[in-house]
Amino acid sequence: MTDPANVAIGHKATITNPRTSEQAKDHSRKVLEEEHRDKLYEMQNEEIEANKNKTRVAGGLKAAVSNPLVSEEKKEEAKKKLEEM
Repeated sequence: MTDPANVAIGHKATITNPRTSEQAKDHSRKVLEEEHRDKLYEMQNEEIEANKNKTRVAGGLKAAVSNPLVSEEKKEEAKKKLEEM
């Protein structure tokens, strides 16, 4: 069974390939719009959620660094993790 994401990637490549005929490009556009719209939307939502989670983690680490109730050791750990991000 073919992965829908790989099919979508192939159609995107067809659209951007300067050696591909306009007929093939039109076909790929149509396939992407009709058959893979939901999958592409789902992939974009997953990417957005992943970015939101990274932002939330960074926010939590920043809060720990500035919180007077957090030990200096834990603040240093949080700073290192922030630098790695």
